[in-house]
Amino acid sequence: MSEASFDARALRDAFGAFPTGVTVVTAHDPSGQPIGFTANSFTSVSLDPPLLLVCLAKTSRNFAAMTGSAGFAVNILSETQKDVSNTFARPVEDRFMAVDWKTGPEGSPIFRMSRHGSIVPPKPCSMQAIMSS
Repeated sequence: MSEASFDARALRDAFGAFPTGVTVVTAHDPSGQPIGFTANSFTSVSLDPPLLLVCLAKTSRNFAAMTGSAGFAVNILSETQKDVSNTFARPVEDRFMAVDWKTGPEGSPIFRMSRHGSIVPPKPCSMQAIMSS
């Protein structure tokens, strides 16, 4: 990714605003339905190239859809959104009924009330590697 294709300062500010906390990672499954899961395992890896790390158990019912998705979004939750975190942490039939969301500029579901907005860079977040633990 070239320097012109993303705003390094905005990315640094977004990563710096998240010392620890909870996110909901969202995408669409192969049928086009929105999917998402609560993740507190989100961290910046590199600014150049821009990389972030999200951890998802292979046993998650979202694993195949998330790892096969063309892109995803990371919604950073505020401390007042515990109910959203809990909803996306449980096997609820339609998790997206509990949140106000829209399709983001790159196609992934983004929440309208995330604390710092969703991290949706000009290019979609995409899978670089799947690491086994």
